Amino acid sequence: MKLAIVGVTGMVGQEMLKVLAEMSLPITELIPVASKNSAGTKILFGGQEHTVVDLEEALNMKPDVALFSAGGDISLEWAPKFAANGCRVIDNSSAFRMDDDKKLIIPEINGDDLTENDFIIANPNCSTVQMLIALAPLHKLYTIKRVVVSTYQSISGTGAKAVKQMENERLGIKGEMVYPYAIDQNVLPHCDDFLENGYTKEEMKLVNETHKILDPNIGVTATAVRVPVQGGHSEAINVSFERDFDLAFIRKAYHNNPAIHLQDNPETNTYPMPLFAKGRNEVFIGRLRRDESQENTLNMWVVADNLRKGAATNSVQIVQKMIEKKIIKIGTF
Repeated sequence: MKLAIVGVTGMVGQEMLKVLAEMSLPITELIPVASKNSAGTKILFGGQEHTVVDLEEALNMKPDVALFSAGGDISLEWAPKFAANGCRVIDNSSAFRMDDDKKLIIPEINGDDLTENDFIIANPNCSTVQMLIALAPLHKLYTIKRVVVSTYQSISGTGAKAVKQMENERLGIKGEMVYPYAIDQNVLPHCDDFLENGYTKEEMKLVNETHKILDPNIGVTATAVRVPVQGGHSEAINVSFERDFDLAFIRKAYHNNPAIHLQDNPETNTYPMPLFAKGRNEVFIGRLRRDESQENTLNMWVVADNLRKGAATNSVQIVQKMIEKKIIKIGTF
């Protein structure tokens, strides 16, 4: 399997290299792809040096799979070209997520929807992925009516320039400002651009992607907040069901779910935190408790490494699912 990573020098691209190495996919040739400025530089993978190429050269090398994480404009221009070449594209941008003819995939939830006809597959937004990993099992059990979610999102979700802004602020250095205000010792109720309805694009992604992946009948409202944390998104989720639920049964279901790490013991101060989610592929869930003000309603706290399950890990797991379903055919796998 010839596999290309488009945007290999970025934060998600670098994480993809780590996840691919950990998951031992049957890669016969890695094609690292970046801008013309980075072409010719070297990256390490599998104990070997690989030369970074530009998009045109990568296209001519005819990869079987391409993981795109270079922004929506690059995806819109180049993903169709790779797909027309017979390449399976997993795209991390928002370019194709809401297209009616493109699948929006979280493998544990709707991976079985993938078919041989799918050549461009969209990876959901990072905050959506971790929320739906937590909610999908409960929707099957109790049918979700409404979700109220507040996110506490890491600056790594914005990219390397945001990390640099916070580092500069902590050192008292004046530098490039990615955000309209300081992020160190501050929180910004402003993730992505504002829309006419008063919500941000990030907030509406949580709404629209939940409807596409899980159920269009679920009411979702979101507030997305950027916090001065370098890695890991957190979410306070309030979810109302059609019928009453059994909290002990929910804990057991989460405990038995390999995509989830349950951390829920107030007596020992055990609860999810970005500090301990870093570099992990699971979604961490805790602070499970009934909403005593609302019937059939549950509160929870959900944390994940946004560069992992929110991006790189989910993309690689989509490739694994396509191999498992023999959509991507590997002779010795």
